[in-house]
Amino acid sequence: MFAHQTLLCLLASLSLLGVRRAAAASCEPVRIPMCSSMPWNMTKMPNHLHHSTQANAVLAIEQFEGLLGTQCSPDLLFFLCAMYAPICTIDFQHDPIKPCKAVCERAKSGCEPVMKRYNHTWPETLACEELPVYDRGVCISPEAIVKAEGPDNPYYQDPSKCNPESNPDFPMDSTNGNCKGVSDRCKCKTVKPAQKTYLKKNYNYVIRARVKEIKSRNHDLSAIVEVKDVLKSSLVNIPRDTVTLHYNSGCFCPPVTANEEYIIMGYENEERSRLLLIDGSIAQKWRDRLGNKVKRWETIRNARRH
Repeated sequence: MFAHQTLLCLLASLSLLGVRRAAAASCEPVRIPMCSSMPWNMTKMPNHLHHSTQANAVLAIEQFEGLLGTQCSPDLLFFLCAMYAPICTIDFQHDPIKPCKAVCERAKSGCEPVMKRYNHTWPETLACEELPVYDRGVCISPEAIVKAEGPDNPYYQDPSKCNPESNPDFPMDSTNGNCKGVSDRCKCKTVKPAQKTYLKKNYNYVIRARVKEIKSRNHDLSAIVEVKDVLKSSLVNIPRDTVTLHYNSGCFCPPVTANEEYIIMGYENEERSRLLLIDGSIAQKWRDRLGNKVKRWETIRNARRH
């Protein structure tokens, strides 16, 4: 996270040959909780592992939580985040910037022996051989993290560039920490429930639920809710019981309050049987009228399919 006066930035060894600024905007705020401590907070999808969205990337990177807990390498988290949530800057959007080969090698040398104890090897998808060498290409490493101030810093984000009218590459976003002093990091975007939005978002589930508890553990944010009614479901079974809704960002967005009843529209992860509250989900105080509208919208959706 960038400080207000002094920005923690990456001064990478940048080879300008062959690197062109993309005409289309593609940088987006990092919403992977495990990478919230990294000194960059803008990324680009698809990442180096070909995840098309951060929702997919966050589920994949979670498999390394146990390995990180062993503290097998101080470079492991940096390397993983550089692969799963690669840094994206206003000047280098053509391709996401890769971690340096040496960073990968240090993480591998420290952690592969631990993995072998449990009959695992370093994943081929994280192979070090194809990554760039620090002084020969575009890459980042922890050694390149320095403190820098003001516009002389190549990764400094001028607050004026956070204006969506002057710079569509970096739209105003409550989680865009680069836009220092513009807004609080966890100020959530409001998605209003309307027919057009509902049909466009294609939610996997819609429930009426009372929030019992809000939980935060090791950046894993969740809401424990008691399901009162299931208005829509997909592949993940939703019992009329207590269930967990998983956030996939470092913020409780959309926000909910304990002991309040909501209509919640969200997504799911079938492989892990998880109900998700991700960017674009809706949590509104329950109203019978809104519940009836959702039933009507779902009828319209089904009619269009046929």
